[in-house]
Amino acid sequence: MVAVPAPPLLALRGISKRFGAVQALTDVDLEIHAGEVVALMGDNGAGKSTLVKVIAGVSPADHGVIEWQGRFVQVKRPHDAQSLGIATVYQDLALCENLDVVGNLYLGREIRKVGILDEVEMERCTRDLLKTLSIRIPDVRVPVASLSGGQRQTVAISRSLIGEPKVLLLDEPTASLGVQQTSRVLDFVERLRDRGLGVLLISHNMGDIKAVADRVAVLRLGRNNGFFDVNTTSQEQIISSITGATDNAVTRRTPGAGEAEL
Repeated sequence: MVAVPAPPLLALRGISKRFGAVQALTDVDLEIHAGEVVALMGDNGAGKSTLVKVIAGVSPADHGVIEWQGRFVQVKRPHDAQSLGIATVYQDLALCENLDVVGNLYLGREIRKVGILDEVEMERCTRDLLKTLSIRIPDVRVPVASLSGGQRQTVAISRSLIGEPKVLLLDEPTASLGVQQTSRVLDFVERLRDRGLGVLLISHNMGDIKAVADRVAVLRLGRNNGFFDVNTTSQEQIISSITGATDNAVTRRTPGAGEAEL
């Protein structure tokens, strides 16, 4: 008996979104499976952030359908996405820098005991979560403002995992980080994949994509412009799909079919 493959955790079919006279997305398709990192790439204005907002329920689609584990769902507001198991970490992180790590992780979902904040339990849960994710923050009671960029990024991602989501959307998580901090965040993304999460990673950094992504979905001018397997696709092919170029410095240096390499 042939095993039937499991449906994707999240599937978008024919998603379109318009803002006044601007058509931001047109018939966009996307699938994210459990234990998979999908990179979403595209030039500025390609529609990446708009697509994330559609998935997160911040800006619902005008047309198209969203499937969750094989069934049709409505995502009209952020609560709808969160209740399904979709969490989002935006590029600005939205951390309160005057609060400590514990305060940021439980902001808006505080644990109470007899109507009083249970600081001891929240700190214990924070330490357990960071230990499970192999995140090294020596003191969870220091203000977030005193942490490095990489540590702040992992705090923001850790906060999104408290609700035990199945799909995580990461918007440019390494954009403002140095080499060492970037490496740690990418290691963290790999651990999330190993835990069975589906991750949508928005990035302009081809090195990051090659390091952790399984597949690449390219948007160009609000439309799908290619789906690629990272292991079998050259960097030049992906770049050409992003730019829409057929004759540029990259392609001129790449021998075509039947051409001899000098």
